[in-house]
This record gives sequence, C-alpha cells and structure tokens, in this order.
Amino acid sequence: MTTKIKLALAFIALASGGLASAQTLLNGSYDVAREFYKDYNAAFIANYKKTTGKDIKIDQSHAGSSAVARSVADGLDADVVTMNTTTDIEFLAEKGLVANDWTKRFPNDASPTTSTMVFLVRNGNPKGIKDWADLVKPGVQVIVVNPKTGGNGRMAYLAAWGSVRKSGGSDAQAAEFVGKLYKNVPILAKGGRDATSIFLQRNTGDVLITFESEVLSVNREFGEGKVDAVYPSASIVAENPVAVVERTAAKKGSGELAKAYLNYLYSDEGQEIAAKHAIRPRSPAVLKKYSNVFKPVQLFTVKDYFGSLGEAQKIHFNDGGQFDKLYTVR
Repeated sequence: MTTKIKLALAFIALASGGLASAQTLLNGSYDVAREFYKDYNAAFIANYKKTTGKDIKIDQSHAGSSAVARSVADGLDADVVTMNTTTDIEFLAEKGLVANDWTKRFPNDASPTTSTMVFLVRNGNPKGIKDWADLVKPGVQVIVVNPKTGGNGRMAYLAAWGSVRKSGGSDAQAAEFVGKLYKNVPILAKGGRDATSIFLQRNTGDVLITFESEVLSVNREFGEGKVDAVYPSASIVAENPVAVVERTAAKKGSGELAKAYLNYLYSDEGQEIAAKHAIRPRSPAVLKKYSNVFKPVQLFTVKDYFGSLGEAQKIHFNDGGQFDKLYTVR
C-alpha cells in the first residue's frame, strides 16, 4: 500500500471519527414551527462552533404538540421539547421526564416567544370575515385543530371563548358562542400543519383559525396571494414553552448542550429569527423593530379568564369536559 493511500485512508478515518463523535441533539417540537427551527438550528450550530470549536448536529421531530409529548413519554429520546402549550410540558413533568420547576429554568416562565391566533381566509376574503362573530354565521365553514390533540386547537378554542369574556360576556355566553362556532366546523384537524393542508390542499372551509406565524409558512409553501390574514379585535397570548428532557439528558449526557440550545432562543439572533418567522419575540427591542409584522390586536392571557392552562385542560379538554359537551363528532 502506497504512502499516499495510507494517508488518504487515515484522513477518512479521522473525518469519520469526527463526524461520529459530533454530539446530536433532538428537538421535539410542534409542527407549525418547523420552518423557524430549520433556520434557528443553522444559526445555533454556527454559533456553537464559533464559541466552543465543537461540531454538533440538530435533529427535529415535528407533530401536533400533544402528539410530541406522548411520543416522548413513550420513549422518543428528545433532548429538548419546544411546545405551543404548557400543558404538554406539564404532562411530561408529571411523568418525571421534565423537571417539576421547569418554568424557572429559563426566563419568562421558560417561554422565549409567544404567538396569537388569527384567521386565514381565501384571497379577497369572499365571506367577509372580520371578527369572531362572523365565524358563527350560517354558511361559514371553520377549519380548526382538535383541541384534544393539539395546542393550536386549544389556543383557538380558548381564544374564541376569551373573546366573549373580553367583550364583557359571561362564561355562559362564551359557551353558547363556542358551541355555535364548532357547529360550523366540518372536520377537526390533527395538528396545525394538517389544518393548513385541509384548508389549502383539500380546499375545505372558508376560514382557518391558526397561529399568526402560519401566514408566512403558507406564503412560502403555497405561494403569495392564496390567503389573506384577518386579525380579530381580540385574541389570546399563546406562549411557546421549552424544557430540557431530563431523562434523555441523563442518558446521553446532553444536559449542557440542551441548556445552551434553549438559552440561545433568548439571544438577539434567536429573537430576530423568531420575528422573521412571525413568531412574537420577548425582546422589546426586536418586537418594536418588527412592528410592521405584528399587527395591533387586544391581547388577553390564559390567566385572565381560565386561571391556568392546567385548569383549562381539566375544565374544557379532559374527557367529559366543556369541549365534549359542545362538540358533536360529525
């Protein structure tokens, strides 16, 4: 064997060894955030290499927020979870997979970004949708995620309920309104991306209730001009909580990398990337910079009308709860 061949084989072995030793981190995340994390992961990998000199790889697992939580509970070795509802992380905490005090492990109750619920209507808004009241009119079909399977759906439900409370209505009036709204729902989607596919690929429904960030995703995937975004007069603050999966961190020794990954979401670059994907940054400076992206809307919190997402889960979304009483399976 010639010296050149030996050197070449040695180089390949070193390169292969380097790639094999590069630490891999798996992020279990809600499906609407896939484009955001594609860009964020690239930025984090570059920054991590620059600051530590180490190569890393980030893998993603996307589904409805609750589906991801169940997968992690069933054995998916996600190092971190980045969700769109706190109840799914609480579910993992109750199973001992996430620290009980996870909300104190990172700033802003471990929610580096937020969003809100808006309406997507077909180009030109043929049904004249302007506010929540228009969604209960005869002949209007509403596409929404099943609140029992996805955080997107829970936020849509709570936003509709809270809109009545915000305008001075009672819980009884809110229940009546939400019941009428779900009578206009022809099919419940499994998750946010499934809802968008039903609306645009299957051409079903007149309005889609979804996260503000989905507007950009639709324009990128389906082309500009397919939908218009309608901002209701009032909507809910939807926090995007994050946590380290302690079981995986202990198993893989990935705790420090997982913390660094989630902490970087709060960095100026992380907040900028979120804003560019129409996900509301916590940074006041970045939020102000992108004021043209985030339209004015009266925002209310889960705490304002529901106490907490945990309480809302028990009252509204657990089996036999308010949602089951209001919605009849088609």
